[in-house]
Amino acid sequence: MSVLNKSKIPDAISITALTILAAFLCYPLLWMFFASFKENREIFTGIVLLPEKFSFDAYRDGWRGVSGNTFTRFFANSFLLVIPTALFTVISSALVAYGFARFEFRGKKVLFIILLSTLMLPNSIMLIPRYSIFRDLRVLDSYGPFYMMSAFACYPFFTYMLVQFIRGIPKELDESARIDGCNSFRTLISILLPLLKPALFSAGLFQFLWTYNDYFNPLIYINSIKKFPVSLALRLTLDAETVIPWKIVMAMSSVAVLPVIILFFFCQKYFVEGIATTGIKG
Repeated sequence: MSVLNKSKIPDAISITALTILAAFLCYPLLWMFFASFKENREIFTGIVLLPEKFSFDAYRDGWRGVSGNTFTRFFANSFLLVIPTALFTVISSALVAYGFARFEFRGKKVLFIILLSTLMLPNSIMLIPRYSIFRDLRVLDSYGPFYMMSAFACYPFFTYMLVQFIRGIPKELDESARIDGCNSFRTLISILLPLLKPALFSAGLFQFLWTYNDYFNPLIYINSIKKFPVSLALRLTLDAETVIPWKIVMAMSSVAVLPVIILFFFCQKYFVEGIATTGIKG
């Protein structure tokens, strides 16, 4: 019994330490949520987490939005932007990664080096060329730029991640599929994609989160308020000419972060699996 008790002590210490760390990391979110029930005076003068009284007026007033556009529209815009972008990213990255991982063709190494080199370029360097291209294609002030970049595998991080994953899958499976009469596309669909599920989920979730939280790129490509995603709509709640109602800002920020939290808690195992797995288990 003493041995068992000694073995439980490290586990108890680890759980306690992780609980304290989790509380420390979650404190900003808790403060933001409870600040949505406070007036400006209470936010900036008090250090107490709980408000003096609870009122949901900030959520009601904040949801009305601005210029006749409610947060219902802004959330719909976000999902209309994010979901297709994530799907196109997964599809295009899987196809490009399959080509690099399984086929031999002239210039393969050079093209792969170019792909990797784009990972090292800051987004600001590619901003002007991309903007010029999308302006000439007349897709500005729409979600077209995001759809096009994701459909043409312009996010090399996901392609590189899937290439490494596919390389960990034995080529004998491809050869067995060819013996059974499968062509390259059928091999990808029937053999590789089921094994790629953790990596595909991980890529889709990462792209979902990054696009949902992105503020800079929608600000560049989208001009109409009625097309703003939530990330831009939150900025509209700030008015430099008047007293900023911070409780409304905190309320809408709390609502905006809720889908991300729910998605992470339900899909966190795919984050870990997609990054940690490099081949077939067992």
